[in-house]
Amino acid sequence: MKKLRIGLGTPDDFFAQGKRIARAADRGESIAETFSVEFEDPEDLVQLLTRARLGVFRTVKAEPASVSAIARRLHRDRSAVKRDVDVLRDAGLVIVENMPNPGRGAREIVRATAAHVELRARIV
Repeated sequence: MKKLRIGLGTPDDFFAQGKRIARAADRGESIAETFSVEFEDPEDLVQLLTRARLGVFRTVKAEPASVSAIARRLHRDRSAVKRDVDVLRDAGLVIVENMPNPGRGAREIVRATAAHVELRARIV
């Protein structure tokens, strides 16, 4: 099961985490499959995690869907949801997959990248 960790950190924090993982691998320990998204500036984190984007993320975490279906579920404009999906995808929170759509070609399905999301904040 994948885990996504979102938080604030510095480049030194990033490299320290990499060293910890490398040392564990050298010792033959299993490495948990975890994705980390860290921000140096708390304002960048706040811009990413708007109320609307959290709604989109929660929706696709509960059930992957097309942008149109997400917009219908949230009673929002499709183009606004598409913009939010693009931001969440660029941050690594969701993936967009092309799926066959019989008789209509293909459609894009939005999925959460992880089953568990951990939000950490440290302001220094």
